[in-house]
Amino acid sequence: MSAYLNYLNSLLNNTRRQFPEYAADLKPLNYARALALESQRDQLLDSMGSRLNWSFKQTKPWINRLSEGCRLCGKGEWSCLFITGKCNAGCFYCPAPQLTDGLPETQQLTFGNPEVYIAYLNHFGFGGVSLSGGEPLLVFDRTLRFIREVRKKTAPSVYLWMYTNGILADEEKFRQLADAGLDEIRFDIGATRYHLDAVKKAKGIIPHVTIEIPAVPEEKELIKKLLPEMVEAGVTNLHLHQLRLTTHNIPKLLPRNYSYLQAEQPAVAESELAALEIMHAALEQGFDIGINYCCFQYKNRFQKAGYRRKIAARFAEPGEELTENGYLRKIFVLPAQDAPAKATPVNPLLTATELPDLPNDEKKLSVFYRTVKLRDSENGSAAGQTFRLGEKDYRVESGFAVQALEIEPEEQAGFMELIHEEVPQIPDSPALFKAWKHERIEEGWRNYF
Repeated sequence: MSAYLNYLNSLLNNTRRQFPEYAADLKPLNYARALALESQRDQLLDSMGSRLNWSFKQTKPWINRLSEGCRLCGKGEWSCLFITGKCNAGCFYCPAPQLTDGLPETQQLTFGNPEVYIAYLNHFGFGGVSLSGGEPLLVFDRTLRFIREVRKKTAPSVYLWMYTNGILADEEKFRQLADAGLDEIRFDIGATRYHLDAVKKAKGIIPHVTIEIPAVPEEKELIKKLLPEMVEAGVTNLHLHQLRLTTHNIPKLLPRNYSYLQAEQPAVAESELAALEIMHAALEQGFDIGINYCCFQYKNRFQKAGYRRKIAARFAEPGEELTENGYLRKIFVLPAQDAPAKATPVNPLLTATELPDLPNDEKKLSVFYRTVKLRDSENGSAAGQTFRLGEKDYRVESGFAVQALEIEPEEQAGFMELIHEEVPQIPDSPALFKAWKHERIEEGWRNYF
């Protein structure tokens, strides 16, 4: 696993690179502290044992039940529409400024009315839709219109939920949302100092009532004490997120002296421990509430891969196959002295023993991984094709995710195993490791150091 370890080592200074103006204040997690925190994590996991369920390649732990929305998210079947960019709360952990209203948007695509969004949903076949923000209740009429139209004009099986801080909540709004077809409402009670007044108003009106909050280490004991009140208020699920650094919240998080894990984006180690402690407390006291922990590693892997797969699958070209991680792969046999234009395409489903019978010194594979992105037609680059759905034009931007990988004869069996094995080992070879990163979603949690 030398290539993998080299990759992890390259992340050690990632936090400082992302936030250069705070470099002097960002203290790296030292080895002793990392081991101590990791030991706490392992003890909590061991104490829950078989009572703890795991989904999505051992990245999402949960107890009792996992909500339908979370299942759809992990499968890449979820579209999250930010109905407004404005919020009326001031949570210290919020990853975005939340100061301005604008057109509803998702994945850098804007939707001026429900009809263009519905055409997008139906074309790509999303099974779940959520409305977020900002705060959707600030633009209640807009929110209600989108929910009503999505429910009418998408498949009956589409699962529909909404996020809110609850500040503007009342029973009449909830009745209108339920009548419009909302399946689930998720409250961030951290915005209301962990009061459950708004949550209680939704009980018996919205079919599924959920609390979704970051696992703030300083609030873990309060959240544990609230568990029985949550159950009494009709809460069926509690979703706990891992705190992470962004350019917006870093001035507010730094004074709290958290330990930041080195990763593609910095996440808070103590937040993970808080989430596991809350789950452990719920199990020990026998509360009938589904709790899942949504860590950065899960989000970074599954949410990104899921969206890549959704889009890329619609734009695959002959000879391309969609990888687990959402890239379009094409394989060529490339005799040593030939140019790529003269290469022979290979069926991606062939095994290593079925490759064309060329002499070993000429039998080289050239592997290409392509990405596909959608952009608003007015915001995309000049290159790329235009793609129309209903009343809206999109620009399809395509490019290679990595320079073409040349797989030498001695590595071809390993490459084919990488494609076909359900859980392949992480390869040592630099070329095969690059292929693995584009083929597969990494399994399990990483060590803290």
